[in-house]
Amino acid sequence: MKSILITGAGGFIGGFLVEEALKRGYDTWAAVRSTTSREFLQDERIHFIELDYENQENLEKTLADHHAECGKWDYVVHNLGVTKSTNYLDFEQVNHGYLRTLVDALKATDMIPEVFLMMSSLSVMGPGDERTYTPIKPTDVPMPNTFYGVSKLKAETYLQSVEDFPYTIFRCTGVYGPREKDYFLMIKSIKRGFDFSVGFDKQMLTFIYVKDLAAGVMDALEKGPLRKAYFISEDRAYTQQEFRKIVCEELGKKHVIPVTCPLWLVKIVCNVAEWVGKVTLKASALNRDKFKILKQRNWQCDTSDARQDFNFNPKYPLREGIREAIAWYREAGWL
Repeated sequence: MKSILITGAGGFIGGFLVEEALKRGYDTWAAVRSTTSREFLQDERIHFIELDYENQENLEKTLADHHAECGKWDYVVHNLGVTKSTNYLDFEQVNHGYLRTLVDALKATDMIPEVFLMMSSLSVMGPGDERTYTPIKPTDVPMPNTFYGVSKLKAETYLQSVEDFPYTIFRCTGVYGPREKDYFLMIKSIKRGFDFSVGFDKQMLTFIYVKDLAAGVMDALEKGPLRKAYFISEDRAYTQQEFRKIVCEELGKKHVIPVTCPLWLVKIVCNVAEWVGKVTLKASALNRDKFKILKQRNWQCDTSDARQDFNFNPKYPLREGIREAIAWYREAGWL
């Protein structure tokens, strides 16, 4: 039986990674903190382990103890990360620093797995071509324009610099599905009769359903160390109008008022929300980093390498994924 460690297991994506690992019969270890919610980690087959990424010595001791008792993990999926914060230094510490600490600890304790898969982001590439709307290609030079994107790229760069380290990198586009909260707010707004979009120029959005992402992760692991970064997305893009139409139809909503916010207004709102978040010490979903993401017009990316190298083939087009997500939101009482 193959063993797997999944960091960030208590998060939205992490929970589905754990479910897919169990489905495939892996001996599954979920890395959590004492404060991590285990609401969606209830399967009795899950093993839990607490890792201290802020203390190299403590982390190495925990890994060494695990090695002595259970051996090394065959696979490690590093899904830990922060997407919003009141302090931009948190991006550097968590997204880059914690990965570096974990990789160094795995090396120091002879715990290097067969494959180490890092969950990165399409944001490492920065804005795509907004004139011809050509999809972002794997050969394009990463030029992130957000603190989040920079921190993820630094983590990627460190991983790639470690000699003979068996890594694979997933640069994911927008991930949605049951239990996700950001796209849920858009769905909730449409249910209330309003669809807010940003900017008047055409925007091409891409998505990946969380179950397709989890399956893709496991497929890539089973292919072995690929030492390569891959774009992960459904193989088509949608306009905001297409997204709204799909959500409306799946909600059974007939009349929705589309509201297009000019970029200058969105920028003001994001700056104010960030200031309020710093004052209240509560990270806001709207901030200067988020504004740069919202204003980006072209999120299309070339997924051909993933299809070729590990047969990446998403099963959920946006409509089916939205339908399943809405059903979950309703059953959970969110909608």
